[in-house]
Formats: sequence, C-alpha cells, structure tokens
Amino acid sequence: MKITAIRSHVLGYELPEELGYSQQYYARRTAHIVEVTTDEGITGWGECFGPGNVALGNRAIVEKVIAPMILGDDPMDRDVIWHKVYNLLRDHGQKGMPMQALSGVDIALWDIAGKVAGLPLHKLIGGAHRTRVPVYGYGMMLRRESVDEMVARFTDEAAAIKGMGFAATKMKIGMGPRDDVRLAEAVRRGVGDGYRFMADANHCYTTADAFYVGRALGELDAYWFEEPIAPEDHDGYRELRAGLTVNISGGEAEFNRWGWRAILENRGLDIAQPEVCALGGISEYLRVLALCHAHFTPVVNHVWGSAVAVATNLQLLAAMPPLPGGMHPWEPMLEFDTTHNAFRDDLPVEPLDIQGQVAASGGTVAIPDKPGVGVEPDRDFLARYAIDG
Repeated sequence: MKITAIRSHVLGYELPEELGYSQQYYARRTAHIVEVTTDEGITGWGECFGPGNVALGNRAIVEKVIAPMILGDDPMDRDVIWHKVYNLLRDHGQKGMPMQALSGVDIALWDIAGKVAGLPLHKLIGGAHRTRVPVYGYGMMLRRESVDEMVARFTDEAAAIKGMGFAATKMKIGMGPRDDVRLAEAVRRGVGDGYRFMADANHCYTTADAFYVGRALGELDAYWFEEPIAPEDHDGYRELRAGLTVNISGGEAEFNRWGWRAILENRGLDIAQPEVCALGGISEYLRVLALCHAHFTPVVNHVWGSAVAVATNLQLLAAMPPLPGGMHPWEPMLEFDTTHNAFRDDLPVEPLDIQGQVAASGGTVAIPDKPGVGVEPDRDFLARYAIDG
C-alpha cells in the first residue's frame, strides 16, 4: 500500500454569537481536517489543532512541506513516517505549527491502519479499559458585556449545563482576578454544592494573581484551575501546585515527548491535558501518556475541534489505563464544548450525538466501534464549508 495524496480541508462559518476567552474574542469557527488517500482505495482522516489563519498556515505545511516527504510511503509505517518528518523538520519547528500539521497526518495514518485491520483505534492500541467515558460540558464563555451581566449569565448557564446531564462543567475566566472570583462564585451558585466545576484561564495571569484566584477556587471547591499562567513558566507552575489546594492542570500548549518530559519532571501539574491534534498525533500522544503515567500524573485530554477530534479522543480515553488502578480508580473525562459547533455535530455521515447520549445515560458517552477513528466526514459538508486561500 502507498500514500497517493494528502489533502487539507480547512472549514469555516460565522458563529451565531461572538465568544471569548482570556486572549481574544472570535465570531468565526474553523476546523482543519486532513485526508490521506492510498492506492488501495482506503482513506484516512485526521485533524490539526489551530483556528483561523493558523489553520491556513498549517494547510500549507501539510500540503507543501509534509506531503512531498511521504508520498509513496507505506501508510502502515506510521512510526517510521513520524520520525522521518520530525527529523527533517527539527531545524524548523520542534513545537507549534509544524507539530500541529504532523498531528493531523499521523491521526489519518492511524485511521487507515484501523480500517486495514477492521478494528477501532482502541483495539489497535491494546483494548478498552472502559466502554463509556464521563463527559464534562464547558461553556460560560466571555462576552463584551458588563461583569454584572456575565455573573447572571454564568449562574444560569452553569445550571443549564448541569441540567443537560453532564458529569461536570468548565468556565472561562480572564476578566481580572477580582472579577474572575465573582464569576467563579456565580458558577458555584449555579451548579450547587457537590458538583464539579473547573476554571480555565488560558494562561492570562501573573503568578501572584494566579495565587489570588487559585485560593478562591480552592475555597469554592473547584476541581481544577486550568492554564493559570504562561506555559513557559515552569517554576510558576511548581510554586502554584505546592501552594494551592485546587488541582493545577495544563499542557495543551506543549508539544512532543521532550516538551512533556520537562513539564512532568518539574512536578508542576496535578492533571495533564495533552492535545492529540497538536502535540504530534496519536503516535506521540501514546508516548506522552506513558510519560505522564510514569510520573503518576492523571490525564484528561484537551479536546477542541470537529467530530474527528472528538472521536479520536474517545478512542484514546477508552484505551487509557487506569491510574493507579483498583476497584474504584481515578477516571478521565471527555471535554465537550457546549457552544455552537457544526463541525462536531453535522460533519460526520453518522453523528456522534454526544449531547443526546449524555442526557440519556446520566453523563457518559459510548466509544465508537467502527474501524479506525470511528467517524467518516460527509464530503458534501466538507465542500459546503470549505475556505479558499
């Protein structure tokens, strides 16, 4: 079998309403789907992390840089291909967009391998440790409104997400330390006591401000404090983890096993959040997962993107060994964006129906059992939402 073509599908549409997080507001959703075709008629699908113009840049890397390196190669040699590409790009990008681009190609190669074997991805990895995964719904996005308006909205939205059946919920923060504490208090009011909620800062704080917010989150019994400070500030993460009671999570902005080795040896995370569509794909994710578990650091995958990313992560969560084990081990969760996402809900020929499953099951979702990643994009949908340029 040989790789005959690699194509990027960059998709976009205008959101019904503008959304925001600590770094920016955005009114357009994008996705970057990678298609790898073979001379035996088997097609694999992957996804690259990276929104907006980043997706357009990654498309150029996929089609103009990576594709010429591997056209004609056997797609079943995915680890050989991974190291070939990484080694040739090492001088030009050990992190960031080249790794995002490689991730989408690698996921597509794993999809091909599953289809060749007639097995879902989790079977290729070694089997399912769980047949259903708890799902947390994130929402409570920032908007151009007063903090008082956001406080009222966050209370109602948190209650609504709980009412949908999700096992937990996550909010955005980033309006400033004192205002963010008010928003966190609003979410706790909305969900009541005893229900998990998490806060995601998208690395907007100084260490001092992160301590201020983190202490309040601890008093509110938040489950984790996500990306409180810049991902480069390893010392700050270690100080926060040592000084706060709330779990410190992060890692979505880190790449490959070497970047993750530094994070884990630093002991700055209670919960690791690797992003498979960015760090190097499934091949590298499995190495990062092994490193996390070697450091006894639990993993909750970062998930952002289309149905391809969601299905891929469901497969990986199914195959994740329990840590540390036992009758009632610590369990991972699937991250689910509750805001409008046509690329997740309408892209597949057969929808995943995450929200329907959550509502019917009391907060969990089943693992796709079709060969490969488990979803097939609708080609008419791809054509309808394609972005030129």
